[in-house]
Amino acid sequence: MTLDRVAARTPDGHTLFSDLSLAFGRERTGVVGRNGAGKTTLLRLIAGRSAPGDGSIARHGRIGWLDQRGDPESGETVADTLGVASGRAIVARVLAGEGSPDDLAEADWTLEERIGAVLDEVGLGNLDPARLTGTLSGGEQTRLRLAALLLARPDLLVLDEPTNHLDRAGRALVAGVVERWKGGAVVVSHDRSLLRRMDRIVELSSLGAATYGGGYDLYAERKAAERAAAEHGLDVAEQAAGRAARESQRAVEKKARRDKAGRAFAARKSEPKILLGAMAERAENSGARENRLAERRAEATQAALMEARERVERIRALEIPLPTTGLAAGRTVLALEDAAWDAPDGRRVVGPVSLRLTGPERVAVTGPNGAGKTTLLRLMTGESAPSAGRVERPAQAALLDQETALLRPDETLIEAYRRINPEATANAAHAALARFLFRNAAAQRVVGTLSGGERLRAGLACVMTGARPPQLLILDEPTNHLDLDSIAAVEAALAAWDGALVVVSHDDDFLTAIGVERTVALA
Repeated sequence: MTLDRVAARTPDGHTLFSDLSLAFGRERTGVVGRNGAGKTTLLRLIAGRSAPGDGSIARHGRIGWLDQRGDPESGETVADTLGVASGRAIVARVLAGEGSPDDLAEADWTLEERIGAVLDEVGLGNLDPARLTGTLSGGEQTRLRLAALLLARPDLLVLDEPTNHLDRAGRALVAGVVERWKGGAVVVSHDRSLLRRMDRIVELSSLGAATYGGGYDLYAERKAAERAAAEHGLDVAEQAAGRAARESQRAVEKKARRDKAGRAFAARKSEPKILLGAMAERAENSGARENRLAERRAEATQAALMEARERVERIRALEIPLPTTGLAAGRTVLALEDAAWDAPDGRRVVGPVSLRLTGPERVAVTGPNGAGKTTLLRLMTGESAPSAGRVERPAQAALLDQETALLRPDETLIEAYRRINPEATANAAHAALARFLFRNAAAQRVVGTLSGGERLRAGLACVMTGARPPQLLILDEPTNHLDLDSIAAVEAALAAWDGALVVVSHDDDFLTAIGVERTVALA
């Protein structure tokens, strides 16, 4: 697979990238970049699902695309999803004595064995091929579609966020499949555990693609070195600009002194006019040359300074300023005593759970999909009342889920802020949003147009800067829709924050970075 000077544009004509030249072979390539850089668009181009705006793409093998979404009402069975319904029907007809000569020729007697092997590999062993795919969980459907790719054995796997919405076990299974894959693979992901299995990382931006050999850890080291070099380059450029400005000022002052001395000399009228004129002309030419030289140096250093600043801005990590809470180390912020919640049909969804948070503790809630993690968070915030046991909430708390549902998709950020903080004036709302990098016109953006990272940042702005900022922040899979830069920014902000945290996350790197001290594991 080769891309030669490829460009991609959005329907409204915005250029995502241009002059992109890449080649993919029998290696695992992780594609990263900020939200909106065009990562999914690149995968669609590779898979032949979209056409490039410019350039050409050459494919020399079969491409396997991992389709994340299916139609739950389609009536598709597991066998249909695996692409083996027809093959199984042929074998069934032959075994029933109803097969035609063509059936006998086409029957694949290894099919059932191969189906069992790939289902085992993705953790879905003993799955009934006649079961409706729509009855499986989202994570199970992702793994089933990955199993279909393993059966088809394409030359190049194309995977877009294959571990999103998977629990820890599911993420590990997918990562293991990708690591064992013998063909090529192109993977868009922000899952650092998965990216560590890559042979190289391609970072996509509006400037094009930068390739880094090795997995995520080597990529992170290189990026840190680039940031340090850019910061150093900015320091050097600022010093050079300062020197140039001082030299320019000295040139101006020198010319002024020379002009003053010349006027004083001419005022004595002791020399012939023709000599005075020649001297004045020489002085004027000399001063002009010095001024032009100083101006050129100043212009060159200012251009270098602007370039250095742009380089730093391009790679500088986003910063999220969380306000201090003043939470005392001994204060209880949350207490659950044998708390449980039952569904209306009487089925126990979660519990009993006992937990006490004191001071700025950090607690992770873990467990497989369907274990009741989100339900437990609703008990903690008071959104749901316990069916049994007790929940005490002596401190102000705020919940941000992975969709940042407290923000309405049709409202502007200013409207959202003032709805959540009704006491805030328009000026106060603008100031609070500006602290979270939604400055000026950006505060009028509609929530539905924001990326995942922008929505989380907006949600934090709305709940953390009001009249009563929470001392307990409850986060449900906060990194699911974030790019790597945004994840790093959230990690840095939460690690430095002095409040208490309860976090549901399958991202071990994230939990380590924010300083999780305890884990509540749900079965």
